[in-house]
Amino acid sequence: MDESRRERKKRQTRQLLVETALRLFDEQGYEQTTVAQIASAADVATKTFFNYFPSKEDVLFAESTAYQAIPIEVIADRREGESVSELLTRAYQKSIADYRAGGVGPRDREFMQIYVRLVSSVPSLQAKALHQAFETQKDVAAALVAAYPDELDLISASAVVGALAGATQAASLVCLEQGCSEDELWEAMRRALDIALNGLGA
Repeated sequence: MDESRRERKKRQTRQLLVETALRLFDEQGYEQTTVAQIASAADVATKTFFNYFPSKEDVLFAESTAYQAIPIEVIADRREGESVSELLTRAYQKSIADYRAGGVGPRDREFMQIYVRLVSSVPSLQAKALHQAFETQKDVAAALVAAYPDELDLISASAVVGALAGATQAASLVCLEQGCSEDELWEAMRRALDIALNGLGA
């Protein structure tokens, strides 16, 4: 369905709040930045901020739940004859495609770099990001076992999911540190996925 004018306005306001918050976090520090400052810089009421986000922390993690559900949904819809590697590759591609297609988040390279710096340097954000990543990996591993009950146990599934997560995260962080473009970033993550699943020969 086409996006309504009201939905578009809400999406734009949400995006503005995210970008404004990230800039302020980067310029003056996460702990030093208040919700009131974010709202003021975005030229909206503080109440408007809370209509979109429960707290300033949620500006960084608000979309996590939706994107964490994508690989679970893809795995649950496993195609007949699809191998574990093929299914995980499809789940990854679907996640990236949906991420790049719309919504709110640090998609622009500048904002992605700010996001990485924040999550890497602020202990409370780092802890939340690690917790979310761990919970997602557990859920994906459990979904894989359900999809391949005769091929995988939970230890094996957890190992392959952990290898994928570690490979793509490490590749993306190095790529961002090197100042790569957005397309180069996604290509680096895709290559990391291939290596995690198929070895260096990929």
